[in-house]
Amino acid sequence: MTLRFSVSSIDGAARCGKLETAHGVINTPAFMPVGTAATVKAMLPESVKATGAEIILGNTYHLMLRPGAKRIEEFGGLHDFMSWPGPILTDSGGYQVMSLATLRKIDEDGVRFRSHIDGSYHKLTPESSTEIQRSLDADITMAFDECTPYPVAETIAEESMLMSMRWAERSKKAFKQKKGYGLFGIVQGSTFEKLRLNSVDALTEIGFDGYAIGGLAVGEGHQEMIRILDITASVLPENKPRYLMGVGKPIDLVAGVIRGVDMFDCVLPTRSGRTGQAFTRNGQVNIRNARHSTDPRPLDELCTCPACNGFSRGYLHHLVKSGEILGAMLLTWHNLHYYQELMDGLRQAISIKKLDKFVQSFTEMQTKGDIKAI
Repeated sequence: MTLRFSVSSIDGAARCGKLETAHGVINTPAFMPVGTAATVKAMLPESVKATGAEIILGNTYHLMLRPGAKRIEEFGGLHDFMSWPGPILTDSGGYQVMSLATLRKIDEDGVRFRSHIDGSYHKLTPESSTEIQRSLDADITMAFDECTPYPVAETIAEESMLMSMRWAERSKKAFKQKKGYGLFGIVQGSTFEKLRLNSVDALTEIGFDGYAIGGLAVGEGHQEMIRILDITASVLPENKPRYLMGVGKPIDLVAGVIRGVDMFDCVLPTRSGRTGQAFTRNGQVNIRNARHSTDPRPLDELCTCPACNGFSRGYLHHLVKSGEILGAMLLTWHNLHYYQELMDGLRQAISIKKLDKFVQSFTEMQTKGDIKAI
C-alpha cells in the first residue's frame, strides 16, 4: 500500500491532514465533486479546479458501460481522457448496480445485471471491479461491496455485511500495489451498532489504505446518520483517511468533520445547481422563487465565484426560468465554490483550534436564513 496520509492538526476528533497520491496532494478534510460519466456536469475541468477542488470522483458502473474501461485505458486513463490532472477516486460500482440496474442476481461470486442503458448483460465481481478501476487509472480504488438497502432486518443486514467483507478481502488480493495508488475498504452494517463494529474489525484485519463509511444517506435521516457516525468513525484507524460516502448537505459535512471524517462526496451541489438550488453561507436559496426576479443583488455578496461577481439574482432567476444552460453552469460553479470554501474554513479552524467557534458561526448563519427580499 503506497498512499501516504499524515495528520498535521487536531481539534477534538476533527483533524487536518494531507493525502499524497500519484496525481497530487489532497488537503483534508476534502470534498470531492462527482464526475459520474468522466465529467462534473456543467463544468470544465479547469472550472472545477478553480473552485478549489483537488480530487474528483469517477463512477465505475457508468464508465464500464459507456464508453468502456478499455477504451478509456487506450486514451491513457481517466485523467487524460477527461483532462483532469489531479487525483481521482472511483467507486466500485456496487451502489449503482443495486440502484440502477435491473434483473440483478447476487451470489457469492458477484452481481450479474442488465444495463439500464441498453439492457445488455454484465457481471461485476470484486476482481473485475478492481481491474476496471485499474484500467481507469484511479488513484484511489474502492473495494467492491453490496450497499445494503434501508430499511432492512438485522439478519439480512448481517448477511449483506459479511458478504461485503468477503468481497473486500478478494478486492485486496486483486489490487495491484503501485506507488501513489491505494485501496479503501467500506464499512457496512446498516443502522446496527454490532454489525458496524464487526465490519470495522474485519476491514482493519484485512488492512487498507483508507476506510469508507458506506450505507448511509439512503433514507435513514440525519439523526440516525449521526448516531452511526458516532459509532463508526471513532473506532477507525487514526493513521488512515476516513471517507463518508455520498453524504453532502453542508450541515452533514460539518457534522462529519467534527467526528473525524476526512473525505466526502455527493452529487447534491451539482444536481442542485442544475435545478435552481443554491447553497450559501445563509442557507439554501431557490433562485426560481419569484422574489428574486427583480433583485439586483448578488446571490452571496461575500462569495468570489463567477455567479456572484457580475450577475444579479434577477439575472440568475431569468436564466433558470428560461431553461438556459448558463444558469445551470453558474449555479453549479457557485455551489462547488461554496463547498470548497466551507472545507477550507473548516481546515483553517482546525489548524488554529477554533473549530467550535467556526461551527457556532456556521450554524448561526445557516439558521438566520437568506437575506430579506427587496
